[in-house]
Amino acid sequence: MGAGKQLHAGPVTYLVLAVFALVSLAPLVWTAIAASRTDRRLAQTPPPLWFGGNLFRNLEAAWDQAGLGTAMLNSVIVAGTITVSTVLFSTLAGFAFAKLRFRFSGVLLLLTVGTMMIPPQLAVVPLYLWMSNLGWSNQLQTVILPSLVTAFGTFFMRQYLVQALPTELIEAARVDGASSLRIVWHVVFPAARPAMAVLGLLTFVFAWNDFLWPIIALTQQNPTVQVALNSLGTGYVPDQAVIMAGALLGTLPLLIAFLLFGKQIVGGIMQGAIKG
Repeated sequence: MGAGKQLHAGPVTYLVLAVFALVSLAPLVWTAIAASRTDRRLAQTPPPLWFGGNLFRNLEAAWDQAGLGTAMLNSVIVAGTITVSTVLFSTLAGFAFAKLRFRFSGVLLLLTVGTMMIPPQLAVVPLYLWMSNLGWSNQLQTVILPSLVTAFGTFFMRQYLVQALPTELIEAARVDGASSLRIVWHVVFPAARPAMAVLGLLTFVFAWNDFLWPIIALTQQNPTVQVALNSLGTGYVPDQAVIMAGALLGTLPLLIAFLLFGKQIVGGIMQGAIKG
């Protein structure tokens, strides 16, 4: 096969991609169908396989019952702050581990990666006591502070920058008299932009969907989306249609984020694959 020859997908490839797309979309489609029905209809056999006429009624009920207005705003603040902070600090730390020489760098990287092996449940009690002593109970900074930077983000950016950022480029910038801050801004960040986009989306999704720590640290008076949605499942007979409508509302911001940044993220993944 000659260099530069373009490959064309065959019918089998399109069939496999179509099957994977349908399987991936099935849970979201079913959530929308269930959200458009009544609780009584969902309890019947066979279950509904097409949309009903109660979608907007159930969405309004879920919005009012869970107080999703405040929850959405809180989740945007929490997930947005965590995403920006994690991408920034992880890129800086990844650059340091990838290209800078300093004592005990290998040991520090090993310790950083090692923290990924510790179950997060082990940190719940000491973290809660720490936040209580700071007087931050039921405040958003209680959820934001422990996630400002992650070991995964640092390791991810380090692995990307090892290949994507030539050492010669950094040395040339230093010869030209560039300061460390200028090198980071004009050399490191442009080279790391595709990986930063991927890490940003992954971090935003994780922060938006996080449930364990927010349900412990926050209450229904100041909730994130996941904490607020938890209130829909309470009661003697929970309304499954309203719960599905709330889940659909909680998923929409993630879909919007992927539609806005999906092209850059996919491009970053493909660029990383080509460089690898």
